Amino acid sequence: MVIKKAYYEELLAEYSDHYGAIALLKHHRPYLEMIPSMRRPDESVITIPLPIVRVRQPAVQSEAGIAVKGATDTLRMPCDLAILMCDPEWKIKTGVEILIYIHRPDEDFSDLLGRWRQTQILLHREYEWVMPHRYQHILNEVAEDTFPLFIVFSETPERIRKGLHGAGLPYIEQSLDVFDAEDLEMERGDRSSSLHRQSTSDSSGNTSEGGTH
Repeated sequence: MVIKKAYYEELLAEYSDHYGAIALLKHHRPYLEMIPSMRRPDESVITIPLPIVRVRQPAVQSEAGIAVKGATDTLRMPCDLAILMCDPEWKIKTGVEILIYIHRPDEDFSDLLGRWRQTQILLHREYEWVMPHRYQHILNEVAEDTFPLFIVFSETPERIRKGLHGAGLPYIEQSLDVFDAEDLEMERGDRSSSLHRQSTSDSSGNTSEGGTH
């Protein structure tokens, strides 16, 4: 069966905020456990859809024998989404990065795997992410570990699953109906409930303080 472009676009859009990203990682527990704080997800998980990196070329020596920094290239990453972990207390990016690859329409196994291999080549050099505007204050250092996660559909050919398994690469089969109904709504519902409790608590605290003056 053919992967519809709308399937790809729908999942990319859903994963583009930290609620959707956390709902996704719940399907692969080893990655979920890398989140620094589940109580502060908006400060612990940074999502970058269709990410861009600045890659620095190796240093070169001038005629005088002085090392000169190489030029910097700004490149679009082959992955569909970067999930970066951030220490909510220190406001610094941790050494863990999770890169998401969604099976695209008309993409075969060699194309999908090739995107991960191309990423490995790019990130072998010194690089930094082009961060979303609200996260530009985060200290952005090179990762210690980069982990891939592949997303396939029920329509994805079996040879792609077989190839990913053979390459030792983790993948999950995602259903739009299940994702929307169970994971994402639950995650956002928990967050809304938390915000409501916090608002109620703040209101009570303000009333109490007002009574003491």
